[in-house]
This record gives sequence, structure tokens and C-alpha cells, in this order.
Amino acid sequence: MSAREDVWVVVPLFNEAAVVADVLAPLMTLFPHVLCVDDGSSDSSGAAALAAGAHVATHPINLGQGAALQTGFDWVLASTSARYVVTFDSDGQHRPEDAADLVDLAEREGAAFVLGSRFLDGAPREMSRLRRLVLRAAACVSRLRTGLKLTDAHNGLRVIRRDALTRVRLTHNRMAHATQIVEQLAATGLAWREAPVHVRYTDYSRAKGQSLLNSVNILVELVMGGR
Repeated sequence: MSAREDVWVVVPLFNEAAVVADVLAPLMTLFPHVLCVDDGSSDSSGAAALAAGAHVATHPINLGQGAALQTGFDWVLASTSARYVVTFDSDGQHRPEDAADLVDLAEREGAAFVLGSRFLDGAPREMSRLRRLVLRAAACVSRLRTGLKLTDAHNGLRVIRRDALTRVRLTHNRMAHATQIVEQLAATGLAWREAPVHVRYTDYSRAKGQSLLNSVNILVELVMGGR
């Protein structure tokens, strides 16, 4: 795969100094343009990302992943001529080759956005039953709200074409941003696809964001109305 010059990758970053260099190294072989948004980290995450060759924007305090993504979207739209933006997690769960496949799919089929799904090829064996149920419920809610027949509405690996990105404005900073971004993209009426991706569940990523409490938080925000 050749490097994609027309793509910028936005990586929300919060206290990932231990792994961010290892995450960025293979990512930047495929995508040389990476913006990490350091969302008020208390460690050296931003410095580590900068040393790895990424651009870095910094929030002075922790605002949440939705706010970090919106900062990244605003910066890319204002400062680059990127045709596509990829959203990519900083904890090592996502594979760069999957991101490249999503971009290729968007270009090949004229899709304005492509959403990654960990369920199209069957649920990951490493995923707990409760989390699987929560994510299935989230997908059902998204289908009801948007009409998009999604299998995975809370996957952080996405490709968004520039014209669709201009119509995204995230105001939910925490977990509800994942529902909001799907709703706003659906409202564009533009062509879209869902494609299989593999999510790596390591001990590190589980400790950072795959806990039982996190699954409960997703449900609570859905019930309270993540609009």
C-alpha cells in the first residue's frame, strides 16, 4: 500500500504516553499526515506524539473524545486541503491497514463516509458478552434514529470525505459523540458504506476503555438521549 497524501488522520489522545509512539509508527507509514489532539493529558503523550512525527494540537484541560475529534476536524478543514479524514484511536486497538482499506473503499465506491464494524465478520472472541450486548443495543438505537442499517455504531475507526465533514459539528464530548456523529453523517443523505475491521483487545486497551463501567456509560447516555 502506498502512502495517502490526500488523507489526514485525527487521533484523540489522552494519557497514552506508554503506547502512542508504537501506535503512530505503523500508522504513519500509510498516512504521513497525522494530527493528534492531546486532550489535557497529565503525562507526556503530546511530546511523545510530536517526537514520533505527528502534528499535535493541545487542550489545556480534558474535554472528552468528542471535543478532541471536533478540534481535529476544525483544524484539518481550516489548515489543509485533505479529501478524507480518518478517525483512529490512540490505544492500539485499530489497525492501520484497516484504515487504508476503508479509504480505498470510499474512493472506489464514491462513499462520503465509511464506518468500521467489528461485527460484520462475527463478534470478536475477546469481547465480553455484556459489551457485545451493549454495542448491539447501540446499533439498534442508531438504526432507529438514522435509518442506517449499522451493525456497529460505536467504532472509532471511520473515514469521512471532506464534503460530509463540513456538516459535522460535535457538541457531545463523552461517549454520546459516537451516536451524534452517525446521526449527523446520516442527515447529509450522502452515500455511505460499512466495512469490516478488526479491533485488538489488549490488556492495555481493556484497562483504558473497555471496562464494565464504560459499557454501562454507553447505555446510560443512550437512554438519556445522546442527541
